[in-house]
Amino acid sequence: MMIDVNRRLFLAGTAGTAVAAQAQATGLAQPGAAAAAPVPVNPLVRNRADAQVFRHTDGWYYLTGSVPEYDRLVLRRSRTIAGLATAPERVLWRHEKSGPMSGFIWAPELHLIDGKWIMYFAAGPSGGGEDVFRIRTYAVVCDGRDPMTGKWRVLGKFQSPFDGFNLDSTSFVHRGVRYFCWAEREPGIETNSNLYLAPMKTPLTLAAKPARLTVPTLDWEVRGFKVAEAPAVLARNGRLFLTYSASATDARYCLGMLTCRDDADIMNPANWTKSPEPVFVTSRVTNVYGPGHNSFTVDEQGRDVLVYHGRDYEAIKGDPLFDPNRHTRVQRIYYRDDGTPDFGIPVGNGPVPDRFSPVNAGGQFLRHQGSRVLAGKGDIASSQFRSVPRPGGAVVLVPIDAPDRALTAGSDGAVSLGPVGQATTFLRQNVGKDEVRFAAAGRRGQYLLHRAGTVMVGMQDRAWPPSTNFRVS
Repeated sequence: MMIDVNRRLFLAGTAGTAVAAQAQATGLAQPGAAAAAPVPVNPLVRNRADAQVFRHTDGWYYLTGSVPEYDRLVLRRSRTIAGLATAPERVLWRHEKSGPMSGFIWAPELHLIDGKWIMYFAAGPSGGGEDVFRIRTYAVVCDGRDPMTGKWRVLGKFQSPFDGFNLDSTSFVHRGVRYFCWAEREPGIETNSNLYLAPMKTPLTLAAKPARLTVPTLDWEVRGFKVAEAPAVLARNGRLFLTYSASATDARYCLGMLTCRDDADIMNPANWTKSPEPVFVTSRVTNVYGPGHNSFTVDEQGRDVLVYHGRDYEAIKGDPLFDPNRHTRVQRIYYRDDGTPDFGIPVGNGPVPDRFSPVNAGGQFLRHQGSRVLAGKGDIASSQFRSVPRPGGAVVLVPIDAPDRALTAGSDGAVSLGPVGQATTFLRQNVGKDEVRFAAAGRRGQYLLHRAGTVMVGMQDRAWPPSTNFRVS
């Protein structure tokens, strides 16, 4: 079976060609630097929930997701992640006029299996009442090699051993075996959905009895509804990290995570460890509510990217299911010293931020503590800065968790956070495949410097050389 790098699976070692970040935005790339991919801006695509973004071997990024009308399957593609925002969207299939696939269409996911493009989705019958939630998983298949131009037809229904409410299916290959992972309500268990895993025999049938990986029991998994759904697999650092969404789909929606060694029997639930706390939650600081139903991809430089949906506001009128404003969002993934992913907080609206590590201080990052700016270690949110464009190709550096503040240099060169309107503007210059420096606009020969943990703006001193270069991650 062919491996596909998709919404739910990012295999280690898929690093791509590095490019000079933001060169196009500033116009200050150094000679020989590669042209930069445009920086994605959040929300990436409005009104697309349950988003899948993946980079296929053909070099295209593909995106699908639930539409607010829940009546059709859609697909778009672009050569860059940022380009997905405006890429043309094709309708692959519409729900039927009657029968089991005539109602809600939820959570599509595209895979290439044995050379055929297959899209899984959940559907139920129309007609109103409780019957519309008789949700089951189905698949459509493309008759050609290009999913954007081929003809799609119904392949059939996923053969669940329980035949209960089920949705949010994914497929991935691990050690040469293709697996199916999904959410389902199992008879006899008083939850809305649990997570299940099994090897696949065909795209619609299982090769073995499924393993029940987790049941929602923790307080953050059962707020509003007892939910474990939308599994997504990230293979990194000798482990499989399986994220999932929990609780009601309002601001309480969040991500949990299961972890298993990649050399263990993944069909043994005892080999999976559940994180005791959610790994990604609502942020009232950045105004992203109900982040969830995630996927994984890589950016144009091969860096890991988290894809998810979230709203811009907390208050919802009526049923959250019918609020249309769950938007597709992206941000980069970072890792702790033990190799586990740290998703930080939802980064909020605007250009995707960077982290900047002084080249003379490995493991430390430009960060802030309140209004103080320094280089050091700490939480991810305080070390993520947006390069917000200003006239003339300049930028100001704005922390995601203090969006009304920005780096400001005094007349003595001391750097702190000040009001955005009074911020120091910098010319962001690419000096290597993953390094930048910041020249202070209007201060000839002066740069943003790091020296022994202190961050300042000033001239280079050969007697005591500081670092003007920062690695971008």
